[in-house]
Amino acid sequence: MQFKRKSLYVIMLGCFYASAPAFADEISDLKAEIAAQKKHAAEQQAQLDALEKKLDASIQSQQKVAANAPSTPDVAPLEKHPVWGTPGYTGLTYHTAKDTISLYGLIDLTASNINHTDSSGGRTTSFHPTGWFSGSRWGLDGSHKLTDNTRVIYRLESEYEMNTGNMDTPGTLFNRDAWIGFENDTYGKFTFGRQNALGRDIVAGYLDPYGAAAASTNEGGGSNTNNFKQMIYYAGSATGTRFDRGAVWKKKFDSGIVAGLGYQAAGATDNAGPHDTTKTAALAYNGGMFNLAGYYTHANVTGLAHDAYSLGGNVTFNKLVRLNAGYFHYTADQGGGVGQRKDNAYTISAKLTPAGQFDYELGYQVMKADNAGYNGSGITLNAFKDTSGVTTTGSGKRSTLYASAFYHFDPQTDVYVAFDYLKLDGGYTQASTHGFDSQTEVATGVRYKF
Repeated sequence: MQFKRKSLYVIMLGCFYASAPAFADEISDLKAEIAAQKKHAAEQQAQLDALEKKLDASIQSQQKVAANAPSTPDVAPLEKHPVWGTPGYTGLTYHTAKDTISLYGLIDLTASNINHTDSSGGRTTSFHPTGWFSGSRWGLDGSHKLTDNTRVIYRLESEYEMNTGNMDTPGTLFNRDAWIGFENDTYGKFTFGRQNALGRDIVAGYLDPYGAAAASTNEGGGSNTNNFKQMIYYAGSATGTRFDRGAVWKKKFDSGIVAGLGYQAAGATDNAGPHDTTKTAALAYNGGMFNLAGYYTHANVTGLAHDAYSLGGNVTFNKLVRLNAGYFHYTADQGGGVGQRKDNAYTISAKLTPAGQFDYELGYQVMKADNAGYNGSGITLNAFKDTSGVTTTGSGKRSTLYASAFYHFDPQTDVYVAFDYLKLDGGYTQASTHGFDSQTEVATGVRYKF
Protein backbone atom coordinates (compact mmCIF):
# COMPACT_ATOMS: atom_id res chain seq x y z
CA MET A 1 0.00 0.00 0.00
CA GLN A 2 2.83 2.33 0.84
CA PHE A 3 4.53 1.44 -2.37
CA LYS A 4 1.44 2.31 -4.34
CA ARG A 5 1.18 5.74 -2.72
CA LYS A 6 4.79 6.58 -3.51
CA SER A 7 4.27 5.48 -7.08
CA LEU A 8 1.21 7.75 -7.34
CA TYR A 9 3.21 10.77 -6.05
CA VAL A 10 5.96 10.08 -8.50
CA ILE A 11 3.49 9.96 -11.37
CA MET A 12 1.83 13.23 -10.27
CA LEU A 13 5.16 15.05 -9.90
CA GLY A 14 6.15 13.84 -13.29
CA CYS A 15 3.01 15.19 -14.84
CA PHE A 16 3.49 18.54 -13.09
CA TYR A 17 7.05 18.99 -14.22
CA ALA A 18 6.06 17.89 -17.69
CA SER A 19 3.43 20.66 -17.90
CA ALA A 20 5.47 23.46 -16.16
CA PRO A 21 6.90 24.96 -19.41
CA ALA A 22 3.35 25.41 -20.77
CA PHE A 23 2.21 27.30 -17.62
CA ALA A 24 5.35 29.48 -17.76
CA ASP A 25 4.67 30.46 -21.38
CA GLU A 26 1.04 31.43 -20.55
CA ILE A 27 2.14 33.65 -17.67
CA SER A 28 4.70 35.37 -19.86
CA ASP A 29 2.02 36.01 -22.43
CA LEU A 30 -0.28 37.49 -19.80
CA LYS A 31 2.47 39.72 -18.47
CA ALA A 32 3.27 40.91 -22.01
CA GLU A 33 -0.41 41.63 -22.70
CA ILE A 34 -0.74 43.58 -19.45
CA ALA A 35 2.36 45.62 -20.32
CA ALA A 36 1.00 46.37 -23.81
CA GLN A 37 -2.36 47.43 -22.38
CA LYS A 38 -0.65 49.72 -19.85
CA LYS A 39 1.39 51.32 -22.66
CA HIS A 40 -1.73 51.85 -24.76
CA ALA A 41 -3.58 53.32 -21.77
CA ALA A 42 -0.68 55.74 -21.18
CA GLU A 43 -0.82 56.85 -24.82
CA GLN A 44 -4.58 57.36 -24.57
CA GLN A 45 -4.14 59.43 -21.40
CA ALA A 46 -1.54 61.60 -23.11
CA GLN A 47 -3.96 62.25 -25.96
CA LEU A 48 -6.73 63.13 -23.50
CA ASP A 49 -4.43 65.54 -21.65
CA ALA A 50 -3.54 67.26 -24.93
CA LEU A 51 -7.24 67.63 -25.90
CA GLU A 52 -8.09 69.04 -22.46
CA LYS A 53 -5.34 71.65 -22.79
CA LYS A 54 -6.64 72.65 -26.22
CA LEU A 55 -10.18 72.95 -24.84
CA ASP A 56 -9.01 75.10 -21.91
CA ALA A 57 -7.13 77.42 -24.29
CA SER A 58 -10.22 77.83 -26.50
CA ILE A 59 -12.45 78.62 -23.50
CA GLN A 60 -9.99 81.20 -22.18
CA SER A 61 -9.82 82.87 -25.61
CA GLN A 62 -13.62 83.11 -25.81
CA GLN A 63 -13.79 84.51 -22.29
CA LYS A 64 -11.35 87.29 -23.25
CA VAL A 65 -13.44 88.20 -26.29
CA ALA A 66 -16.62 88.22 -24.19
CA ALA A 67 -14.98 90.40 -21.53
CA ASN A 68 -14.17 93.06 -24.15
CA ALA A 69 -17.56 92.88 -25.92
CA PRO A 70 -20.61 95.10 -25.06
CA SER A 71 -22.51 94.01 -22.00
CA THR A 72 -25.62 93.40 -24.12
CA PRO A 73 -25.63 91.22 -27.22
CA ASP A 74 -25.45 92.92 -30.63
CA VAL A 75 -28.55 92.80 -32.75
CA ALA A 76 -27.22 94.33 -35.97
CA PRO A 77 -23.75 95.88 -35.68
CA LEU A 78 -22.72 98.44 -38.32
CA GLU A 79 -25.93 98.08 -40.25
CA LYS A 80 -26.47 100.28 -43.32
CA HIS A 81 -29.88 101.98 -43.25
CA PRO A 82 -31.80 104.09 -45.79
CA VAL A 83 -29.71 107.01 -46.95
CA TRP A 84 -29.65 110.62 -45.76
CA GLY A 85 -32.71 112.62 -46.70
CA THR A 86 -34.96 109.61 -47.31
CA PRO A 87 -37.65 108.18 -44.99
CA GLY A 88 -36.19 106.01 -42.26
CA TYR A 89 -32.63 107.21 -42.80
CA THR A 90 -30.33 106.69 -39.81
CA GLY A 91 -26.85 106.60 -41.35
CA LEU A 92 -24.33 103.93 -40.46
CA THR A 93 -25.97 102.47 -37.36
CA TYR A 94 -24.77 100.27 -34.51
CA HIS A 95 -27.43 98.47 -32.45
CA THR A 96 -27.43 96.79 -29.09
CA ALA A 97 -30.42 95.57 -27.14
CA LYS A 98 -31.06 99.04 -25.67
CA ASP A 99 -28.94 101.50 -27.67
CA THR A 100 -28.82 102.77 -31.25
CA ILE A 101 -25.97 105.05 -32.37
CA SER A 102 -25.74 106.41 -35.93
CA LEU A 103 -22.94 108.16 -37.78
CA TYR A 104 -24.26 110.16 -40.74
CA GLY A 105 -23.28 113.04 -42.94
CA LEU A 106 -23.56 115.07 -46.12
CA ILE A 107 -20.84 116.34 -48.46
CA ASP A 108 -22.03 119.10 -50.79
CA LEU A 109 -19.29 120.61 -52.98
CA THR A 110 -20.29 123.50 -55.27
CA ALA A 111 -18.30 125.36 -57.92
CA SER A 112 -19.95 128.57 -59.11
CA ASN A 113 -19.62 131.76 -61.10
CA ILE A 114 -21.04 134.90 -59.42
CA ASN A 115 -21.08 138.49 -60.61
CA HIS A 116 -20.91 141.71 -58.54
CA THR A 117 -18.60 140.14 -55.97
CA ASP A 118 -16.70 143.39 -55.37
CA SER A 119 -17.33 147.12 -55.59
CA SER A 120 -16.06 147.26 -59.18
CA GLY A 121 -18.62 144.68 -60.35
CA GLY A 122 -16.13 141.84 -60.68
CA ARG A 123 -17.01 138.20 -61.28
CA THR A 124 -15.70 135.28 -59.22
CA THR A 125 -15.41 131.61 -60.20
CA SER A 126 -14.52 129.37 -57.28
CA PHE A 127 -15.68 126.73 -54.80
CA HIS A 128 -18.36 127.74 -52.33
CA PRO A 129 -17.48 127.63 -48.64
CA THR A 130 -20.87 125.94 -48.24
CA GLY A 131 -22.90 124.00 -50.80
CA TRP A 132 -25.45 125.73 -53.02
CA PHE A 133 -28.20 123.65 -51.36
CA SER A 134 -26.95 123.15 -47.81
CA GLY A 135 -23.87 123.09 -45.67
CA SER A 136 -21.76 119.93 -45.47
CA ARG A 137 -22.05 118.24 -42.13
CA TRP A 138 -21.49 115.13 -40.07
CA GLY A 139 -23.21 114.03 -36.91
CA LEU A 140 -24.03 111.45 -34.29
CA ASP A 141 -27.64 110.56 -33.62
CA GLY A 142 -28.72 108.08 -31.00
CA SER A 143 -31.31 106.68 -28.66
CA HIS A 144 -31.35 104.62 -25.48
CA LYS A 145 -34.36 102.47 -24.61
CA LEU A 146 -35.81 103.09 -21.15
CA THR A 147 -39.10 101.20 -21.50
CA ASP A 148 -40.99 99.59 -24.34
CA ASN A 149 -42.32 102.99 -25.49
CA THR A 150 -39.88 105.57 -24.02
CA ARG A 151 -36.39 106.44 -25.24
CA VAL A 152 -33.64 108.91 -24.44
CA ILE A 153 -32.67 110.61 -27.72
CA TYR A 154 -29.77 112.90 -28.64
CA ARG A 155 -27.94 114.52 -31.55
CA LEU A 156 -24.58 116.19 -32.07
CA GLU A 157 -24.08 117.73 -35.52
CA SER A 158 -21.21 119.75 -36.94
CA GLU A 159 -20.90 121.77 -40.17
CA TYR A 160 -17.66 122.32 -42.06
CA GLU A 161 -16.53 124.26 -45.13
CA MET A 162 -15.61 122.21 -48.19
CA ASN A 163 -13.20 124.75 -49.70
CA THR A 164 -10.94 124.91 -46.63
CA GLY A 165 -12.05 122.22 -44.19
CA ASN A 166 -12.64 124.88 -41.52
CA MET A 167 -15.47 124.79 -39.02
CA ASP A 168 -18.50 126.63 -40.36
CA THR A 169 -18.63 128.49 -37.03
CA PRO A 170 -15.02 128.98 -35.87
CA GLY A 171 -14.41 127.53 -32.43
CA THR A 172 -17.81 125.82 -32.25
CA LEU A 173 -17.70 122.09 -32.98
CA PHE A 174 -21.42 121.19 -32.86
CA ASN A 175 -22.78 124.40 -34.34
CA ARG A 176 -25.82 122.76 -35.95
CA ASP A 177 -27.15 120.55 -33.16
CA ALA A 178 -26.29 119.78 -29.56
CA TRP A 179 -29.37 118.46 -27.80
CA ILE A 180 -30.76 115.61 -25.69
CA GLY A 181 -34.33 114.67 -24.91
CA PHE A 182 -36.99 112.03 -24.53
CA GLU A 183 -39.36 110.40 -27.01
CA ASN A 184 -42.52 108.63 -25.95
CA ASP A 185 -44.94 106.86 -28.29
CA THR A 186 -47.91 108.43 -26.49
CA TYR A 187 -46.73 111.88 -25.43
CA GLY A 188 -44.36 112.81 -28.25
CA LYS A 189 -40.82 114.12 -28.57
CA PHE A 190 -39.12 116.50 -26.12
CA THR A 191 -35.70 117.98 -26.96
CA PHE A 192 -33.46 120.37 -25.00
CA GLY A 193 -30.43 122.31 -26.24
CA ARG A 194 -29.27 123.82 -29.54
CA GLN A 195 -31.56 122.79 -32.38
CA ASN A 196 -33.53 124.11 -35.34
CA ALA A 197 -36.00 126.90 -34.68
CA LEU A 198 -39.41 125.23 -34.58
CA GLY A 199 -40.85 127.49 -37.30
CA ARG A 200 -38.06 126.43 -39.63
CA ASP A 201 -38.96 122.75 -39.21
CA ILE A 202 -42.68 123.17 -39.84
CA VAL A 203 -42.32 125.20 -43.09
CA ALA A 204 -40.04 122.64 -44.76
CA GLY A 205 -42.87 121.48 -47.02
CA TYR A 206 -43.38 124.85 -48.76
CA LEU A 207 -40.34 127.06 -48.08
CA ASP A 208 -38.71 125.68 -51.26
CA PRO A 209 -39.04 122.50 -53.37
CA TYR A 210 -36.17 120.66 -51.66
CA GLY A 211 -37.74 119.76 -48.31
CA ALA A 212 -39.98 116.80 -47.51
CA ALA A 213 -43.59 117.31 -48.57
CA ALA A 214 -45.14 116.05 -45.32
CA ALA A 215 -44.45 117.52 -41.90
CA SER A 216 -42.82 115.33 -39.25
CA THR A 217 -41.19 115.58 -35.83
CA ASN A 218 -37.73 115.56 -37.42
CA GLU A 219 -35.51 118.58 -37.92
CA GLY A 220 -35.25 119.98 -41.43
CA GLY A 221 -36.23 122.83 -43.67
CA GLY A 222 -34.14 125.26 -45.65
CA SER A 223 -30.77 126.87 -45.13
CA ASN A 224 -29.24 130.31 -45.63
CA THR A 225 -26.37 129.41 -47.94
CA ASN A 226 -27.22 131.52 -50.99
CA ASN A 227 -29.45 134.23 -52.41
CA PHE A 228 -32.67 132.23 -52.72
CA LYS A 229 -32.56 130.86 -49.18
CA GLN A 230 -32.82 134.04 -47.12
CA MET A 231 -36.56 133.67 -46.46
CA ILE A 232 -35.64 131.16 -43.76
CA TYR A 233 -34.91 134.05 -41.37
CA TYR A 234 -38.65 134.73 -41.03
CA ALA A 235 -38.93 131.25 -39.46
CA GLY A 236 -36.11 131.92 -37.01
CA SER A 237 -35.60 133.00 -33.43
CA ALA A 238 -33.73 135.47 -31.22
CA THR A 239 -30.52 133.59 -32.11
CA GLY A 240 -31.03 133.23 -35.86
CA THR A 241 -32.33 130.11 -37.55
CA ARG A 242 -31.74 127.91 -34.49
CA PHE A 243 -32.75 127.84 -30.84
CA ASP A 244 -29.92 128.18 -28.36
CA ARG A 245 -31.05 126.94 -24.95
CA GLY A 246 -34.17 125.61 -26.64
CA ALA A 247 -36.92 123.36 -25.31
CA VAL A 248 -39.18 121.85 -28.00
CA TRP A 249 -42.13 119.46 -27.96
CA LYS A 250 -43.42 117.81 -31.14
CA LYS A 251 -45.97 115.11 -31.76
CA LYS A 252 -47.37 113.42 -34.84
CA PHE A 253 -50.95 112.26 -34.36
CA ASP A 254 -52.67 109.39 -36.16
CA SER A 255 -55.10 111.89 -37.69
CA GLY A 256 -52.28 113.38 -39.78
CA ILE A 257 -51.82 116.42 -37.55
CA VAL A 258 -48.31 117.40 -36.42
CA ALA A 259 -48.12 119.86 -33.53
CA GLY A 260 -45.23 121.59 -31.83
CA LEU A 261 -44.37 124.09 -29.07
CA GLY A 262 -40.97 125.71 -28.66
CA TYR A 263 -39.36 127.94 -26.05
CA GLN A 264 -35.94 129.53 -26.12
CA ALA A 265 -34.65 130.54 -22.70
CA ALA A 266 -32.79 133.78 -22.07
CA GLY A 267 -29.01 133.79 -22.00
CA ALA A 268 -27.25 133.49 -18.68
CA THR A 269 -23.58 132.81 -19.35
CA ASP A 270 -23.27 133.46 -23.11
CA ASN A 271 -23.53 136.58 -25.25
CA ALA A 272 -27.31 136.58 -25.47
CA GLY A 273 -29.17 139.27 -23.59
CA PRO A 274 -31.02 138.59 -20.34
CA HIS A 275 -34.35 139.04 -22.13
CA ASP A 276 -33.64 137.32 -25.47
CA THR A 277 -36.36 134.69 -25.55
CA THR A 278 -38.47 133.02 -28.24
CA LYS A 279 -41.85 131.30 -28.12
CA THR A 280 -43.25 129.36 -31.09
CA ALA A 281 -46.41 127.34 -31.73
CA ALA A 282 -46.62 125.23 -34.89
CA LEU A 283 -49.30 123.11 -36.54
CA ALA A 284 -49.41 121.03 -39.72
CA TYR A 285 -51.76 118.64 -41.46
CA ASN A 286 -50.57 115.83 -43.71
CA GLY A 287 -53.34 115.05 -46.16
CA GLY A 288 -51.48 112.74 -48.52
CA MET A 289 -51.94 114.47 -51.85
CA PHE A 290 -51.86 117.88 -50.12
CA ASN A 291 -50.23 119.16 -46.92
CA LEU A 292 -50.72 122.36 -44.91
CA ALA A 293 -48.56 123.96 -42.22
CA GLY A 294 -47.99 127.16 -40.29
CA TYR A 295 -46.54 128.73 -37.15
CA TYR A 296 -46.57 131.80 -34.93
CA THR A 297 -43.41 133.13 -33.22
CA HIS A 298 -42.92 135.86 -30.66
CA ALA A 299 -39.37 136.83 -29.70
CA ASN A 300 -37.93 139.34 -27.29
CA VAL A 301 -34.64 140.66 -28.72
CA THR A 302 -32.83 143.15 -26.48
CA GLY A 303 -36.12 144.17 -24.94
CA LEU A 304 -37.96 144.72 -28.24
CA ALA A 305 -40.81 142.60 -29.63
CA HIS A 306 -40.41 140.64 -32.88
CA ASP A 307 -43.36 138.65 -34.24
CA ALA A 308 -43.78 136.41 -37.27
CA TYR A 309 -46.33 134.00 -38.63
CA SER A 310 -46.63 131.92 -41.79
CA LEU A 311 -49.07 129.69 -43.62
CA GLY A 312 -48.45 127.50 -46.63
CA GLY A 313 -48.55 124.06 -48.13
CA ASN A 314 -48.06 121.84 -51.14
CA VAL A 315 -49.97 119.58 -53.48
CA THR A 316 -48.63 116.67 -55.54
CA PHE A 317 -50.14 115.47 -58.82
CA ASN A 318 -49.61 111.83 -59.87
CA LYS A 319 -46.27 111.73 -58.04
CA LEU A 320 -44.94 113.75 -60.96
CA VAL A 321 -45.39 117.45 -60.12
CA ARG A 322 -45.34 119.04 -56.68
CA LEU A 323 -46.42 122.69 -56.25
CA ASN A 324 -45.50 124.66 -53.11
CA ALA A 325 -46.64 128.09 -51.90
CA GLY A 326 -46.43 130.06 -48.67
CA TYR A 327 -46.89 133.48 -47.05
CA PHE A 328 -44.83 135.07 -44.24
CA HIS A 329 -45.62 138.17 -42.18
CA TYR A 330 -43.09 139.77 -39.81
CA THR A 331 -43.08 142.83 -37.57
CA ALA A 332 -40.34 144.23 -35.35
CA ASP A 333 -40.18 147.10 -32.87
CA GLN A 334 -37.12 149.27 -33.48
CA GLY A 335 -35.12 151.65 -31.34
CA GLY A 336 -34.22 155.25 -32.14
CA GLY A 337 -37.84 156.34 -32.52
CA VAL A 338 -38.02 155.10 -36.13
CA GLY A 339 -41.24 153.13 -35.73
CA GLN A 340 -42.16 149.53 -36.42
CA ARG A 341 -40.92 147.41 -39.29
CA LYS A 342 -43.46 145.37 -41.29
CA ASP A 343 -42.56 142.66 -43.83
CA ASN A 344 -44.69 140.57 -46.17
CA ALA A 345 -43.09 137.72 -48.08
CA TYR A 346 -44.30 135.16 -50.62
CA THR A 347 -42.81 131.98 -52.05
CA ILE A 348 -43.92 129.70 -54.87
CA SER A 349 -42.05 126.74 -56.33
CA ALA A 350 -42.44 123.49 -58.23
CA LYS A 351 -40.65 120.16 -58.43
CA LEU A 352 -40.88 117.84 -61.43
CA THR A 353 -39.89 114.19 -60.92
CA PRO A 354 -40.36 112.24 -64.16
CA ALA A 355 -39.49 108.57 -64.37
CA GLY A 356 -35.74 108.06 -64.44
CA GLN A 357 -32.80 109.56 -62.62
CA PHE A 358 -33.45 113.28 -63.22
CA ASP A 359 -35.56 115.80 -61.32
CA TYR A 360 -36.07 119.53 -61.87
CA GLU A 361 -36.92 122.47 -59.60
CA LEU A 362 -38.08 126.04 -60.23
CA GLY A 363 -38.96 128.74 -57.73
CA TYR A 364 -39.65 132.43 -57.16
CA GLN A 365 -39.85 134.41 -53.93
CA VAL A 366 -40.42 138.00 -52.86
CA MET A 367 -39.47 139.61 -49.54
CA LYS A 368 -41.07 143.06 -49.19
CA ALA A 369 -39.90 145.15 -46.24
CA ASP A 370 -41.57 148.35 -45.04
CA ASN A 371 -39.60 150.71 -42.77
CA ALA A 372 -36.87 148.10 -42.25
CA GLY A 373 -33.90 149.10 -40.11
CA TYR A 374 -30.35 149.26 -41.46
CA ASN A 375 -27.22 148.17 -39.64
CA GLY A 376 -24.23 150.48 -39.25
CA SER A 377 -23.08 149.72 -42.81
CA GLY A 378 -26.43 150.59 -44.37
CA ILE A 379 -27.49 146.96 -44.97
CA THR A 380 -31.09 145.86 -44.41
CA LEU A 381 -31.28 143.74 -41.25
CA ASN A 382 -32.55 140.18 -41.48
CA ALA A 383 -35.63 139.22 -39.48
CA PHE A 384 -35.16 138.76 -35.71
CA LYS A 385 -31.89 140.71 -35.68
CA ASP A 386 -31.21 143.20 -32.87
CA THR A 387 -33.03 146.42 -33.80
CA SER A 388 -32.30 148.36 -30.62
CA GLY A 389 -29.62 150.49 -32.30
CA VAL A 390 -31.51 151.27 -35.51
CA THR A 391 -31.45 154.96 -36.49
CA THR A 392 -32.24 154.80 -40.21
CA THR A 393 -34.70 152.70 -42.20
CA GLY A 394 -35.77 152.02 -45.75
CA SER A 395 -38.50 150.25 -47.67
CA GLY A 396 -37.98 147.96 -50.61
CA LYS A 397 -38.26 144.54 -52.15
CA ARG A 398 -35.95 141.58 -52.55
CA SER A 399 -36.87 139.07 -55.29
CA THR A 400 -35.15 135.84 -56.32
CA LEU A 401 -35.69 133.47 -59.23
CA TYR A 402 -33.95 130.09 -59.05
CA ALA A 403 -33.81 126.75 -60.87
CA SER A 404 -31.94 123.45 -60.62
CA ALA A 405 -31.61 120.02 -62.20
CA PHE A 406 -30.37 116.86 -60.48
CA TYR A 407 -29.03 113.60 -61.79
CA HIS A 408 -29.15 110.81 -59.20
CA PHE A 409 -26.58 108.05 -59.70
CA ASP A 410 -28.15 106.28 -56.73
CA PRO A 411 -30.02 107.37 -53.57
CA GLN A 412 -26.76 108.59 -52.03
CA THR A 413 -24.94 110.34 -54.90
CA ASP A 414 -26.16 113.32 -56.94
CA VAL A 415 -24.71 115.82 -59.38
CA TYR A 416 -26.51 119.05 -60.18
CA VAL A 417 -26.54 122.34 -62.06
CA ALA A 418 -28.25 125.39 -60.57
CA PHE A 419 -29.00 129.02 -61.25
CA ASP A 420 -30.31 131.98 -59.24
CA TYR A 421 -30.98 135.63 -60.03
CA LEU A 422 -31.39 138.23 -57.24
CA LYS A 423 -33.03 141.62 -57.79
CA LEU A 424 -33.14 144.42 -55.18
CA ASP A 425 -35.66 147.26 -55.49
CA GLY A 426 -36.18 150.48 -53.56
CA GLY A 427 -34.37 150.78 -50.26
CA TYR A 428 -33.65 147.05 -49.79
CA THR A 429 -29.87 146.49 -49.60
CA GLN A 430 -27.67 143.41 -49.27
CA ALA A 431 -23.97 143.17 -48.46
CA SER A 432 -23.11 140.45 -50.98
CA THR A 433 -24.04 142.63 -54.01
CA HIS A 434 -21.52 145.36 -53.05
CA GLY A 435 -23.86 148.22 -53.86
CA PHE A 436 -25.34 146.73 -57.04
CA ASP A 437 -29.06 146.02 -57.31
CA SER A 438 -28.73 142.50 -58.75
CA GLN A 439 -26.60 139.37 -58.68
CA THR A 440 -26.49 136.25 -60.84
CA GLU A 441 -25.03 132.87 -59.95
CA VAL A 442 -24.50 129.73 -62.03
CA ALA A 443 -23.36 126.64 -60.15
CA THR A 444 -22.61 122.95 -60.49
CA GLY A 445 -21.84 120.47 -57.78
CA VAL A 446 -21.91 117.00 -56.30
CA ARG A 447 -23.68 115.76 -53.19
CA TYR A 448 -22.90 112.55 -51.32
CA LYS A 449 -24.89 111.30 -48.33
CA PHE A 450 -23.56 108.73 -45.87
